[in-house]
Amino acid sequence: MSRVAYVNGTYQPHGEAVVHVEDRGFQFADGVYEVWSVFDGRLADFDGHMTRLHRSLNELRIDIPMSVAALTRVLRETIRRNRVKNGIVYLQVTRGTARRDHPFPAPGTPPSVIVTAKSISPARGEAQAKKGVAVLTQPDIRWGRCDIKTVGLLPNILAKQAAREAGAYEAWFVDDMGLVTEGSSTNAWIVDEHGKLRTRDTQANILKGCTRTTLMTLIEEQGLELDERPFSVEDVKRAREAFFTAAGAFVTPAISIDGTKIGDGKPGPITLKLRRLYLERARREAI
Repeated sequence: MSRVAYVNGTYQPHGEAVVHVEDRGFQFADGVYEVWSVFDGRLADFDGHMTRLHRSLNELRIDIPMSVAALTRVLRETIRRNRVKNGIVYLQVTRGTARRDHPFPAPGTPPSVIVTAKSISPARGEAQAKKGVAVLTQPDIRWGRCDIKTVGLLPNILAKQAAREAGAYEAWFVDDMGLVTEGSSTNAWIVDEHGKLRTRDTQANILKGCTRTTLMTLIEEQGLELDERPFSVEDVKRAREAFFTAAGAFVTPAISIDGTKIGDGKPGPITLKLRRLYLERARREAI
């Protein structure tokens, strides 16, 4: 079966789906996006992603294109038409189509809405989690509003490509003070040398990950100690465990950074426990 995309009110064959040449998402990266994991055809962390979507739109003063109920129907229909049981559904909302000019277009210009979905084999993620993956550090050259989930991802793309060319799975950004901010498409975590979970505070120009938020609830329920405090690359190298979180990665163990082994070089027990708990929660509460 061919894939199907939703574009501005119609469902189209994926290979034929297009936006206007002057869509501001294409011209200026003037838009936002969200990605939901799909479990058994249902949306995981639904409320968190929808809340963040509305925040991103409001921060950029892009009109909310439709009601939550209507958008939910579109997401579910795109999942259904693509026969996705397990995978992701991707939503992009741009400021719409207008004559190319830097200022905002005239009030009332309708936003563009694009939705796609694809299947991802759960077995592939489980194999990666069982083995663990490598991360590579990169200087953080992004703009000052990384708390907004925009489609302007060129620094992230360059960092991810550098990681892949170095044989790593993910890149972790490092700021001018030598502190890890987040991954190119993930939130970064460690279990430090004292056994304490650490991840950076989202007030520090970091995206408030929905998987991250759910995981923090699970950590509290488990009675584990969490410190929302920056950590350096050297802290990572001394850590017992490291991992990253995202809608598509869930909780994925990182076993080396810049070629240096983290802990014993294997996925750690806390990481694997948190992955299991997250997946159980996500599957149970998906809608």
